[in-house]
Amino acid sequence: MVTCINKIDRPEARPMEVEEEVLELLMDLDASEEQLDCPFVFASAKAGFAKKELDDTETDMAPLFTTIIDHIPAPEGDPDASTQLLISTIDYNEYVGRIGVGKVDNGRIRVNQECVIVNHHDPDKFRKVKVGKLYEYEGLNKVEVQEATIGAIVAISGIADIHIGDTLCSPENPEAIPFQKISEPTIAMNFMVNDSPLAGQEGKYITSRHIRERLFRELNTDVSLRVEETDSPDCFKVSGRGELHLSVLIENMRREGFEFAVSKAEVLYHFDERNHKLEPMEIAYVDVPEEFTGAVIQKLTSRKGELQGMSPANGGYTRLEFAIPSRGLIGYRGEFMTDTKGNGIMNTSFDGYASYKGELSYRKTGSLIAYESGESITYGLFGAQERGSLFIGPGVKVYSGMVIGQNPKAEDIEINVCKTKKLTNTRSSSADESLKLTTPREMSLEQCLDFIDIDELLEITPANLRVRKKILDPTMRKRSSLNKKSLT
Repeated sequence: MVTCINKIDRPEARPMEVEEEVLELLMDLDASEEQLDCPFVFASAKAGFAKKELDDTETDMAPLFTTIIDHIPAPEGDPDASTQLLISTIDYNEYVGRIGVGKVDNGRIRVNQECVIVNHHDPDKFRKVKVGKLYEYEGLNKVEVQEATIGAIVAISGIADIHIGDTLCSPENPEAIPFQKISEPTIAMNFMVNDSPLAGQEGKYITSRHIRERLFRELNTDVSLRVEETDSPDCFKVSGRGELHLSVLIENMRREGFEFAVSKAEVLYHFDERNHKLEPMEIAYVDVPEEFTGAVIQKLTSRKGELQGMSPANGGYTRLEFAIPSRGLIGYRGEFMTDTKGNGIMNTSFDGYASYKGELSYRKTGSLIAYESGESITYGLFGAQERGSLFIGPGVKVYSGMVIGQNPKAEDIEINVCKTKKLTNTRSSSADESLKLTTPREMSLEQCLDFIDIDELLEITPANLRVRKKILDPTMRKRSSLNKKSLT
């Protein structure tokens, strides 16, 4: 193990303090003596130099390379054994398709070699393939080679439908290399064509064909993602490992010029042999200042979380460990940062499936909904802000059914924010000037995904994020709500 502390050329750099913090972290993680004795190297990747000691006068990266050679063991394996190569990463190229990247563990691999693909977690997988092209890496570039031996990290093209965890072997000795199984998706969202009154005005790619091609192209490199077509040609079910996983995809598509809408994230349930509903569970590790532990425990308990451990941590923090359903964490991260004033740290890990924990209310507040289409006016917003917090200011395009704010009470309220002041014979020069609006609450993509309820959608364009009701027409929306209540 080698630890490299980068950016030491920055004016605010504090390399010695960082070294102490790294050692403290290793001790907290119960590191071995060998790991605690690891060498430290101080570097500036941008300036292109590394030092073993801060007062050295090195001008290149040689100290880092020699430290790696001295302390990192060489690859182990038998160059004369049968070929074994574990695919650890997937790349993609429009011209050659999927590219498998991995390290040669045993033997050699060469262009046009006949191999078989096997998988440690799929004993029935056995497929004969042929190596098309072979590449090794020089810096960030791929260099085409004819052969590679043990320890080499190579990229292989010409094998369709290759996946992370597959092992390329010689046909005479097809033995799979064990690897960590990739976690299955636990939540899903619907990605759909934007059908709001403002659709098509801000995006470059807006049709179902564009969205479908982009989502299925993502499958070439993201092995934890699942995309399914639905009964509607304009809607696709996208499943991932969590809200963050899907929000990264959404943000990338938005920056690429896509315009679409997404639904509230919902968990993926399983059923056992007795047809009992099972739901995904997470272990949440929460580090918070001591004064916020009560608020965090109360919130997570109300979301079906079970406190499994509580211990003091460094710097006046307390570490809480919760077993909680994955759906209990949907929409919580924003509340968590508010409750801890931005000082809390939360990490989660998948903990399998368990019995369904019962109904859970995602949101205890309502929405302020625009009643008619038009442009928001100061006079209309002034009356609306008395009912809750606003998401928009004056001069913003709105449409009927668009959510323009949050109601602190658990009910939706329709408000006309396009309303203007009626003209009268009596005029006051200072009346309109006294209308002061509070600063609208600007929400990030993650905050919007946290906020939307199951009857709402998030409209995503390169320029704006708009929360809206699934049913825009107020009459149809009320009728649908009444029908749901009668069924329950």
